[in-house]
Amino acid sequence: HVGQGGDFREKLQDVLPSLPSQDDYFLLKWLRARSFDLPKAEAMVRKHAEVRKHMDADNIIAWEPPEVIRKYMSGGMCGYDREGSPVWYEIIGPMDAKGLLFSASKQDLMKKKFRDCELLRHECEQQSEKLGKKVEMVTMVYDCEGLGLKHLWKPAVDTYGEILSMFEENYPESLKSLFIVKAPKLFPVAYNLVKHFLSEDTRKKVVVLGSNWKEVLQKHIDPAQIPVEYGGTLTDPDGDPKCSSKINYGGDVPQHYYVRDQLAQKYEHSVVVNRGSSHQVEYEILFPSCVLRWQFRSEGSDIGFGVYLKTKVGERQRAGDMTEVLPNQRYNAHMVPEDGSLTCSTPGIYVLRFDNTYSFLHSKKVSYSVEVLLPDTASAQQIQGESPNHSP
Repeated sequence: HVGQGGDFREKLQDVLPSLPSQDDYFLLKWLRARSFDLPKAEAMVRKHAEVRKHMDADNIIAWEPPEVIRKYMSGGMCGYDREGSPVWYEIIGPMDAKGLLFSASKQDLMKKKFRDCELLRHECEQQSEKLGKKVEMVTMVYDCEGLGLKHLWKPAVDTYGEILSMFEENYPESLKSLFIVKAPKLFPVAYNLVKHFLSEDTRKKVVVLGSNWKEVLQKHIDPAQIPVEYGGTLTDPDGDPKCSSKINYGGDVPQHYYVRDQLAQKYEHSVVVNRGSSHQVEYEILFPSCVLRWQFRSEGSDIGFGVYLKTKVGERQRAGDMTEVLPNQRYNAHMVPEDGSLTCSTPGIYVLRFDNTYSFLHSKKVSYSVEVLLPDTASAQQIQGESPNHSP
């Protein structure tokens, strides 16, 4: 690829001054990210220059995010790996995605993540100067303890996908490894929802660690640089083993921060459930640990909803003849849209039933969307310990 660097630099003359760095190392990242396809790499850099302008990237470190984001958006930079790269911890479990989306604008959430990336980029520059060698990548530790169905809420997953895309498009070749620790059974389903936002290159760097995760981390990071919470010896000056001054552990967002109580959603289907009757929707689940995810709203008045497992295939069954999986309940879905999900432990035909049998007078219009979420096979095997730790 000799000589291409020069052409590339030439083509980008007009935007170079607005980029955070103009050296060959920096320009090469974009070329590598687009497999040395010059027009594609150029388009990528130009788009990045636009995003930097839009985010006011040169002043973003001084930007103070709204209080609710400062307090409740989890994660943080803490310590360096054995090669001097900064380590970033992402704390999934206690993060209240719904609370954050109800309390802050999506723009501000994205801007906070962009700011995190800029902090890491600055940190890499400082480490390069300090160590007299090029440090351009970050090690990430994803703590997935407590990852649950609440994290699969569609608007949250969509926003997270946008954040991942932003990282891919604006910080290519910046990730050294991404270690997944304490991954629960649900992880393969969650990963399957977001992996298409990641480049092939990033996916190769995702490593799901098993019960020996502390030892593996210590291979890559000196224990003196790892918080006690994660198996090392590092504490805050006041002795806090979680290093909370560097890593934010999130938590539930108090409702007084809420500026909205719902997000506009598009629904795929709508149906009128006549008075005194019910409407059933069937989904076949072929293997265990798939997740059913739904959202619905009703018009004018409340609606009953429950999930059942058929005991006889091929005919419509009454609720009383099926196995109740999620008990039927009335929801005020005309005021606040309802959403939920369910892990299907048994394969079979699941029935989502909208119940209006209690209403003698009114038919109800219900709009709904339902999906079956499948697990990512490779990471599912890793979690079950069927194969060595390689990337999903």
